[in-house]
Amino acid sequence: MTSLSVNINKFALVRNARNQNTPDIIELSKNCLDFGAHGITVHPRPDERHIRYDDCKPLNDLIRKNYPDCEFNIEGYPSDTFLSLIAEIKPHQVTLVPDPPEALTSSFGWDLMTHHDFLKDVTQRIQSLGCRVSLFLDPDYPSLSPLESIHPDCVELYTYFYAHHYAIDPAEAVRHYKSIGEKLQAMNILINAGHDLNQENLKFLIDSVPSIQEVSIGHALVCDTFNDGLKTTVLNYLKLLK
Repeated sequence: MTSLSVNINKFALVRNARNQNTPDIIELSKNCLDFGAHGITVHPRPDERHIRYDDCKPLNDLIRKNYPDCEFNIEGYPSDTFLSLIAEIKPHQVTLVPDPPEALTSSFGWDLMTHHDFLKDVTQRIQSLGCRVSLFLDPDYPSLSPLESIHPDCVELYTYFYAHHYAIDPAEAVRHYKSIGEKLQAMNILINAGHDLNQENLKFLIDSVPSIQEVSIGHALVCDTFNDGLKTTVLNYLKLLK
């Protein structure tokens, strides 16, 4: 079964709108894990408009102490501030994304050639802390050879193209993902996926690329929760991933 990591950024965005602790993201995360989710993902940004840096330790403590079979995944651009957070928290997984500080959301993957030396150094630094490292990557990136020397544990495939072409031509939408999935599997690199996945397009992707180990879903899951409630929504996504 493909694992579900719930991205709680948008829950935190609602909380921050009133500068109070409602909704309580620790309690929300606990509920997601109790309902069967396999992990929690956060993406703290420099302006802390949703998840704040000081949210990360309590979330890490919650999962480490109470959910030993679950995972805490922190996403972000590897700035000095971000890397200091990782060194302090030591989450299970760190997903490195090439977002500029002003980015609204992740919108492209790494250029492995241009940033090879930087990614190799950062990957080694994070792995030395005992964390798994995942690199955010476009599905049609032309060459995976740099991964052989960067040595990430995982690649997270950016699924924007798939999600936005699925309704037009599912086979074409998933074509690049099937191809890169086979290549990554041959390289013994784990495969994650995320961005704009929802209850309509998720199952076809997982059926087409069964090597995907984990999906991170936030925006769509939060929107579904408004209509159906958190428990029903989490269970619906888990049902699709079985």
